Amino acid sequence: MARLSVNINKIATLRNSRGGNNPNVVNVAIDCERFGAQGITVHPRPDERHIRYQDVLDLKKVVTTEFNLEGNPDERFIELVTRVRPEQVTLVPDAVDAITSNAGWDTIKHRLYLTNLVNRFKHLGTRVSIFVDADEQMVRGAKETGADRIELYTEPYAAQYAENREAAIEPFIRAAKLAQELGLGLNAGHDLSLENLRFFQQHIPGLLEVSIGHALISDALYFGLENTIQLYLKELE
Repeated sequence: MARLSVNINKIATLRNSRGGNNPNVVNVAIDCERFGAQGITVHPRPDERHIRYQDVLDLKKVVTTEFNLEGNPDERFIELVTRVRPEQVTLVPDAVDAITSNAGWDTIKHRLYLTNLVNRFKHLGTRVSIFVDADEQMVRGAKETGADRIELYTEPYAAQYAENREAAIEPFIRAAKLAQELGLGLNAGHDLSLENLRFFQQHIPGLLEVSIGHALISDALYFGLENTIQLYLKELE
């Protein structure tokens, strides 16, 4: 069964829209774990428009499951990872003005850069995952960096799911099989939802972890956070 890591960025977005500390991201993370989540994911960005760097420091003190810190590895992010030493760091090539993640790494073009980062973070005892498109060449390139895992960028799958889910899943199956052959662990995330998650996990070999935020938090408005987490866990059975 793949593990569920809840991305709580949207909780911080709601908090920041009003100021103050309501909702409290630390308390929400604790509740997510209590309700069954097997990990907590945060993605701080340079403008701190949702998760703040101080949030990451505060969360490190209380998260008892896997703490997954993802982001574009600029100097401030590297310093944060070095200080926090999360169980997992996921390297994402976000542009500074990106609304949300919209592409994986070109692991061929940036191989040396990524290799240096992987070595640096693994030296801290942190597992390293590289965010990639479902492209076999990019999967091979990720392996060359020494990364422990890849995270497949699943927005293209989600976008095509309603129209033709069999076609949508095909490149992800190929990428997953190659990752298994190469000895890479496999994560996935972006726009996975109650609608498309079960089909994805049933067809992707070796899936270890999904990171879900926007859809899960949106569903929680209707179903409640505890019930929503249980619904997502059920889809992963």
